[in-house]
Amino acid sequence: MKIDVCRKLPEHIETLVYLQFEDEAIQVPEVLGEDLISAIENYCTLEEYTFNKGSIKSFTRMIRKKKQLIILCGAGKKAELDSYSLRNLLADCWREATRNKARQLYLMFGFVTKMPEPVLGHLLSESALLSAYKFNKYLSSDKTHELECIHLIYFAKTNRHLNRGILEGRIFAEATNLARDLVNEPANVINPESLADYARKAALQYGFSLEVHSIDKIKRLKMEALLAVGRGSKSEPKLIIMRYNGNPDKKNKLTALVGKGLTFDSGGYSLKPSNSMLNMKSDMGGAAAVIGAFSAIATLKLKVNVVGIIAAAENMIGSSAYRPGDVITSMSGKTIEVVNTDAEGRLTLIDAIHFALEKEKADKILDIATLTGAAVAALGKDYSAVLSNDDAWYAKLEAASTFCGEKIWRMPLHDPYKELIKSEIADLKNAGGPLAGCITAALFIQEFVQNKPWIHIDIAGGAMRDKVSGINSFGATGVGVRLLIALLKNME
Repeated sequence: MKIDVCRKLPEHIETLVYLQFEDEAIQVPEVLGEDLISAIENYCTLEEYTFNKGSIKSFTRMIRKKKQLIILCGAGKKAELDSYSLRNLLADCWREATRNKARQLYLMFGFVTKMPEPVLGHLLSESALLSAYKFNKYLSSDKTHELECIHLIYFAKTNRHLNRGILEGRIFAEATNLARDLVNEPANVINPESLADYARKAALQYGFSLEVHSIDKIKRLKMEALLAVGRGSKSEPKLIIMRYNGNPDKKNKLTALVGKGLTFDSGGYSLKPSNSMLNMKSDMGGAAAVIGAFSAIATLKLKVNVVGIIAAAENMIGSSAYRPGDVITSMSGKTIEVVNTDAEGRLTLIDAIHFALEKEKADKILDIATLTGAAVAALGKDYSAVLSNDDAWYAKLEAASTFCGEKIWRMPLHDPYKELIKSEIADLKNAGGPLAGCITAALFIQEFVQNKPWIHIDIAGGAMRDKVSGINSFGATGVGVRLLIALLKNME
């Protein structure tokens, strides 16, 4: 899809999208013609349409024997419009245009936006590419209509800043769609080995380095927690290490992104009910977010040093599978009593985190995972739960969240809850019971971060959608990708 800025209008505009506040008069530039103003005003009067926030109406008219589609979109009250709202409003407009089989689309704002031009351009391309996404690989016949081009009508002396934003938004969106593809693939396609293959392809395409350790090396590293989780599957675990060195002058400033890479999670012997197992192909959403983020930071050439660690495994049932009651030793040497085999993600994460600290010498740790149902129960699908031991770094994440529109909510690392993960027979147990599950999972992981600055992001709620909404299509959302990219941009 082509996305650009238009300063010289064609003779005929096939499709026009017009955004307006409900508390302002219709304002159409004279260059578009007084008849357009009259057509919009007459339609609004007849339909009693008032540009309420999120309301979309469309109508067609004939101009010199040619059909023109007009799409009206309500931006609501002027004081309430922000980048999050505008991103989703634009996505709804693109869908309306697609539904009407538009091809060449022109966008016009009936107001002067106060957003910086790079941000406006970013929102334009990001909303278009994210809302147009469909995972149709396995459809034998797909006749989905696609927009060919979106032109922003913008009369300014230069488009330089807008074009920069459009390019950046495209990079953010394409990285997110890469992650969506990985998560949407069924578990009979994505397993630890094929996930490593996809990471190799991304490394070659985008220009970051990659190393993959197979089971023999994982055993030599004594990553027993990862090995225990993967023992029940015929697909052997893989340790995927991605490296990007964008600022060689700061060799001691290394950030580790650790993504949960459970390519399928049956729950093990603490078996999930069938309805909860259906979308467990998404349990590698954290790993997909890290791979997607790496593709973007390499493309953007960010001046940061980053290592990505994915401990990939399947949590299955079999004669070799680990059991409730087992005691395992993590790579760090700490012992863990397994009280729930469905609390497996944190076991793979702690070995990956220890590897990042001890072998890669990371200075900061961020882990991202579809980790707990408790996070979903607390925050639903629109927010990711975040826990951190470093206020300054969290502030950068919060700023990144505001920019990219991925909502987060900070949960407390409540120290007294550590009692819930104490074991009588080992150093720790891997689950803290039915209360405060999101917090106790983070407290368990915190035991392995060695007091380094650390952020934990639980994306369990937002990883999948069962219906189209805003920028999200059906299926995987790619949540976390844009948040990680924006955070690393803030750390340059």
